[in-house]
Amino acid sequence: MMNTMDILKEKLKETGFKITPQRRAIVEILLKHSTEHLSSEEIYDLVRVDCPEIGLATVYRTMQLLDEVGVISKLNLDDGCIRYEISLNKDDCHNHHHLICKNCGKIMEAKEDLLDNIEKEIQELYKFKILDHDVKFYGLCEECSK
Repeated sequence: MMNTMDILKEKLKETGFKITPQRRAIVEILLKHSTEHLSSEEIYDLVRVDCPEIGLATVYRTMQLLDEVGVISKLNLDDGCIRYEISLNKDDCHNHHHLICKNCGKIMEAKEDLLDNIEKEIQELYKFKILDHDVKFYGLCEECSK
């Protein structure tokens, strides 16, 4: 069984790219913080702890590359910056949905995909092949609701 780093290396190799020490450090941060939705700047701050020579431009280029080869998903959570998460199975499943607290900014993931029936109906009605969808729910988290 291949681990996530092996899968990432394989995907990069398939597209003609190597896993440089800087790319490895960035991917390790993404894996270590896989439940968070980090921006490029946050990734940069975290990766500099172990890799102080890395530049912000390298992080931006690496995130763009990882997106192009299909191993991360870009998330626009309407907070003014693009956030990222590891997403190795883009072909196998839809993005999960995000719950965003309007008070504290907390982001939670809803793993369940309850839109399958709606997708089927749209595809039949409009003869439109849906590849994916992105849903964001805005509200108050449990703590802010108190």
